Amino acid sequence: MKKRHSKPLINSSKRTRILVRVALGCFIVLALGAAGVLKTKELLFFWSMRDERISETAASDERVPFPLGVDPAAQRIVENPAVDQFFGRDLASVGQTSRSAGWLSKLVHRLAQQGWYQNLASPTGRVLVIEPGERREQVADNFGDILRWDRAEREQFLSLIAGSTPPLRDGKYFPGHYLVNKDASPQAVAERLLEQFKSEVADRYPTEVDRVVPLTDALTIASLLEREAYSFEDMREIAGVIWSRLFIGMNLQLDATLQYAKSDTQGGSWWPLVVPDDKYIDSPFNTYQNAGLPPSPIASPSVEAIVAALNPKATDCLFYFHDERGGFHCSTTYEEHVSKLKDLYGQGR
Repeated sequence: MKKRHSKPLINSSKRTRILVRVALGCFIVLALGAAGVLKTKELLFFWSMRDERISETAASDERVPFPLGVDPAAQRIVENPAVDQFFGRDLASVGQTSRSAGWLSKLVHRLAQQGWYQNLASPTGRVLVIEPGERREQVADNFGDILRWDRAEREQFLSLIAGSTPPLRDGKYFPGHYLVNKDASPQAVAERLLEQFKSEVADRYPTEVDRVVPLTDALTIASLLEREAYSFEDMREIAGVIWSRLFIGMNLQLDATLQYAKSDTQGGSWWPLVVPDDKYIDSPFNTYQNAGLPPSPIASPSVEAIVAALNPKATDCLFYFHDERGGFHCSTTYEEHVSKLKDLYGQGR
């Protein structure tokens, strides 16, 4: 009886072609990935060098003061036409990380936290990134991981920033890109950050503005906006709500402050999710329980946020929320607020 041989499902030549195609596809993906990494490296150094040039120019130039459009003593918000000019001319020239910078910027900032990426970018230098809305522990951990600081060095860095004028734990870590030596000490990095804060914030804050809205208050409100808003216009709208609440003695009731208080008291994530019971956290930063502003900023505010804090939109709204697409909805009464929530979500969350 003649022995029958089973026919192979794929002949050798076809199998070879498939393997070649798979290998070629993998090579193309890896090549594109490598090209993308190299491109992000160029962007990272371009941004850091840009920030360095702006910082050097600012040191020799007179800084344009922040415009002011609120008078807390008179409980009045007045639209200042200088805001648009400041935003279009002066604010646009500030080399800083923006929350509206886009996905590519966010990707580069995430890559910058990786040691292999920093080594690829430069064997001798390191690029340190501060994003708007980060709290001090995030900055210290990111910097410490990149520069290989131990716990004592990280604490020293935080202490140097906090002890400078004005004495604040948070709010003085100016967002941006900082090019430093790979062996940079906590003192050297702290001095670099404080120079940038002075140039971009303190030097823009003249005495006549400070008399109306103290710098600490402006930084505190700006830090709230960084955690609550999505854009510059959104910041100004929410700033209007915050100031309106302050004018009538209403508690701010902001979840961002609960996140800050929860992390301080319970540890874990820097910005944990909040639940209804968190409204009873015993903390001076709990704006559901305590009237007025928190005792100090809760995060690192950008120039955008500071300008928005000083130049809120005049509004009758006392309540607001963002929908799932980031749309801003405000209401003059709590009943109207709940009604809008029910219309969108079926319940007054």
